Amino acid sequence: MRIPEITYKKTSNWIKRNSRPLEEARWDYLFEGGSDDRVINLLSSFQNKDGGFGHGIEPDFWSPYSSPMATWTAGQVLMEVKANPNITLIEAMIAYLVKTNDSETGMWPSVLPENNHHPHAPWWHWEEGVQKFWMFNPSVELGAFLIHWSKKESEASQIGWNTIRKAIERLMHTEEMDKHEINNYQQCLRIIHPQIDIFYKKTNYKWTEVSSKVHSLVERCMNKDSSSWSEDYEPMPLDFITGPNDELSNKYSDLVERNLQFYIDQMSGDGIWDISWSWGSYQNDFSVARQQWKGILAVNRYKTFQAFGLLRK
Repeated sequence: MRIPEITYKKTSNWIKRNSRPLEEARWDYLFEGGSDDRVINLLSSFQNKDGGFGHGIEPDFWSPYSSPMATWTAGQVLMEVKANPNITLIEAMIAYLVKTNDSETGMWPSVLPENNHHPHAPWWHWEEGVQKFWMFNPSVELGAFLIHWSKKESEASQIGWNTIRKAIERLMHTEEMDKHEINNYQQCLRIIHPQIDIFYKKTNYKWTEVSSKVHSLVERCMNKDSSSWSEDYEPMPLDFITGPNDELSNKYSDLVERNLQFYIDQMSGDGIWDISWSWGSYQNDFSVARQQWKGILAVNRYKTFQAFGLLRK
């Protein structure tokens, strides 16, 4: 199973003609030897003076104000390009996260009231008590960012470990979790893995038992019926298994193969994919967001193809 050169070229052309500059720069960096500096410079256009990010960097909510969720979106891209922690953009982002963390819960607010005053998908609408539906999405991953980009025992690092400790308490006492929050826990463990030697000291849990619990939640959440993957917004194997070295990759190798083939079969003639959700409101704005998501989805799925060796060398 390989992605033909002509298909790759179609996707590349679409990205360069139709996506946001940020996705075009990510594509260039990931697949065509482009510069990480260009990605970082484009990210800076979404950053506010307080160090947080906004301005629709997450296309489903368009608030220009800083939010932890938009900042998480930027952080994922910074992790992707292996950004240096000493750059001004990251230092300002860390300062924003330090100031906005709730030390009692360990969380950052996932949805802010400001969302309601700008075009947004219904799941980004703020109302009292909404945090209970989001829990540690994306807080557990934001905590990992603080640890990854800060000096050991710094205030930022301590806040990060406090968040992760509280997030793991939730993790170990729940039996089901939605796809997005599981992904946050998965990515958290990938980010802080270099500090596995102090994990027990910081959390009072063994790495193996936490990792095992995340895997059990993945297996419970993952839709293993490939015949239903095209129905609605299904959590597929490749939403959780990021490459052949993933601990679940061998166990579910058949499903991974089917999921890769599903992605290929669902590709349009332009070499991209449409999204499987809609807002149900703000229709003109949603049309813009939908186009932006097509670019994001294409970059992310080609990252998966690359991880599993489906792209040309």
